[in-house]
Amino acid sequence: MEIFDVHQYHPLILVFGILGNIVSTGVYFAPMPTFMEIWKAKSTMGFESLPYVASLFSALLWLYYALMKQGDHTFLLITINALGSFVEALYVTIFIIYAPTPHAKKHTCKIVIGTMALWVAICVGSFMLLEGARRALVVGWLCVGGSVAVFAAPLTVLCEVVKTKSVQFMPFPLSCFLTLSAIIWFAYGMFTIDLCLMVPNVVGFVLGMIQMGLYQYYKERSKVANNPTPTILLIPDHHYYDNASSCREDTHNNKDVATGDINNPII
Repeated sequence: MEIFDVHQYHPLILVFGILGNIVSTGVYFAPMPTFMEIWKAKSTMGFESLPYVASLFSALLWLYYALMKQGDHTFLLITINALGSFVEALYVTIFIIYAPTPHAKKHTCKIVIGTMALWVAICVGSFMLLEGARRALVVGWLCVGGSVAVFAAPLTVLCEVVKTKSVQFMPFPLSCFLTLSAIIWFAYGMFTIDLCLMVPNVVGFVLGMIQMGLYQYYKERSKVANNPTPTILLIPDHHYYDNASSCREDTHNNKDVATGDINNPII
């Protein structure tokens, strides 16, 4: 049977669908300042590729799901996820091009290849083994898992925020747009009676609030610290680089190197 009855559309479905497209477009373009930094530095620095790979996987899954659905408003799911697939693929490509080391580039490529192989396997497997509404139902719940992965992927960044007490590598606009998007798409799913849309957006709202809360907490702590000569940098392999140690090595060649307080991270 269908996940929801196409004859029971609520008038607000179109409203929330359009709002969802607008806000989700904001989600996809929110990391633009981050990628401008990457482009200028010609390096991904300490930024993580995993959230963007997860977003690409989720957008492709939802696009496949929307193409299988029957209804007057499924085009709203198709348009936003087609856009999302393109934008996220562009971001992932940038991560590969500007990977700071061959090891980092190889690692990102492995993740992307594995993720795309999984997506192809889901599409081919569901097409060959399932039919009609049952196929849409199974793929829909796989989309739930993909969406939860998107919301959970930034948790790796949150761990670094807690460790370094720095929000440098946690883009706040992305967390904000994800939270707002979760609210709107939950409403869209509620009016279309589609649990596959409702469930992941409840999780997304909760995780989004946690992310924004941690951002504000550590941002305020950073203001209090306010050290003009920070000395700890987060680098792609997630180790710390101690400027004080570097200075000790450099003093053999340069006597004028200044040292700083190693207790304060870069903000």
